[in-house]
Amino acid sequence: MLSKFLKAAAFSTALVLLPLATAIHPAAAQSTMKLASATINDVQHEWQKVFAEELKTRVGDAVKTEIYPASQLGAIPRMAEGVLLGTIEAFTTPTSFMTNVDPRFQAFDVPGLFKTPQDVDNAIHDPEYRARLEEMFLDKGLRVIGAIYNSPTVVFTMKPVTTLDGLKGLKIRTFASPMQIKPMELVGATPLPLALTEVIPQLEAGGLDGMLVGMPILTAFKYYDVGKNITDLRFAEIVSVTVVNEDWFQSQTDEVKKAIVDAGRAAETSVFQWGVDNVQKTYQVWADNGGVINKLSDEDQAKMEGEFHTLAGTLVDANPAVKEEYQRLKTLVDAKVAK
Repeated sequence: MLSKFLKAAAFSTALVLLPLATAIHPAAAQSTMKLASATINDVQHEWQKVFAEELKTRVGDAVKTEIYPASQLGAIPRMAEGVLLGTIEAFTTPTSFMTNVDPRFQAFDVPGLFKTPQDVDNAIHDPEYRARLEEMFLDKGLRVIGAIYNSPTVVFTMKPVTTLDGLKGLKIRTFASPMQIKPMELVGATPLPLALTEVIPQLEAGGLDGMLVGMPILTAFKYYDVGKNITDLRFAEIVSVTVVNEDWFQSQTDEVKKAIVDAGRAAETSVFQWGVDNVQKTYQVWADNGGVINKLSDEDQAKMEGEFHTLAGTLVDANPAVKEEYQRLKTLVDAKVAK
């Protein structure tokens, strides 16, 4: 009888101690990694899908990835806030939407810095620079685990715009970076930084006349049902990064931390050409759905690029940290071009 009592007591004690044992060894539990973005069916979304596959091949079910595209976890400012607070583990976004977190993100948006997708790839995937980029924002509690070429900058407008003067007086949604806001002011437009979720209602209500945007967004969200015109400005190439909450990252085992870094880099390599090809495909999709692709005259294009270059120099010089980062990137771009 006593023996049965002792066994029962021992079993009860084990049940009580089991949660404590789990708390002492949290690495044994599965970790959840939410991956958020404002877009869908573009290179950001593709990177997330490939990353999840790459991570699973490295650590199996140790990390459960959950992908939330198309602003399912909130508007862009809320997702940026979420990854800073740790309520969202990872956020994929153009660098322009992180400039309020750290102004050094502006360096990637400088007009004229990157002229081709290959310029972007050469610079951000230089081995030494890529290692630097990963830890550049640790002081803000963020680690970069992905960096990818996104797309060229175009302007969608409700009415046709074929000249620089045609932008004057238009209310244009921009990314939240001075490198987009100030150029629009320079050409006489009124820039309005807005989250992507707010754009279509504002276009339909007349609160906006257009938006600076990456071409794949227009087809993924069927903007051809709202308006038909883009002007192919191409004054900057958009770079996207995936940032992860550093506290969450450090809470993982060494094996998982290494796997996250390796999976991020593998996904970057995998999706680069996919992203380039997807941009070209979106131009055709736009045309197939009645969309019109306008271009500036050679004279207007040269004027815009010259004025934006002068403006960019002023903006870069205004912040020593931005200038230092820009110079690093420009040196890498120039070195590759020289070869």
